[in-house]
Amino acid sequence: MRKRSEGEGVDANSLARRVADHMLAAEGTGPAWDLKIEDVREDYARVSMVVRADMLNGHGFAHGGMIFALADSAFAYVCNGANNASVAAQASIVFLDKVQEGETLIAEASEIAREGRAGVTRVAVSAGDGRKVAEFTGYSRTLGGAVVEV
Repeated sequence: MRKRSEGEGVDANSLARRVADHMLAAEGTGPAWDLKIEDVREDYARVSMVVRADMLNGHGFAHGGMIFALADSAFAYVCNGANNASVAAQASIVFLDKVQEGETLIAEASEIAREGRAGVTRVAVSAGDGRKVAEFTGYSRTLGGAVVEV
């Protein structure tokens, strides 16, 4: 079943990539953290960033807010991927392990449910060695309108 989007007739995977690239270029946060979009397609995004010294908490580990922000970025690329402007309505995270400076964090997001204007996206955050770092659940609300012109 094909989802409705602002861009009927456009390949869903190409559209999702175009939306994510546009969003990253338009924001200040992702570029400031050197966030990389590794893969994006319909209902899926994989993003990464290397933990720097200015991202650490007082214990010398990655600040939870940075881990949350990475997961939130992957969530945003997924819930906007059909080119329907969407925002977070709620999000939660469970931290599973600590992360050190120099480690790469990888967030993989998948939309698991959508009904009308509401969506649910799960994001698994892991370290470059495969260690599970956090589990994030985001609830989105579609505002209406397109993210990019098609």
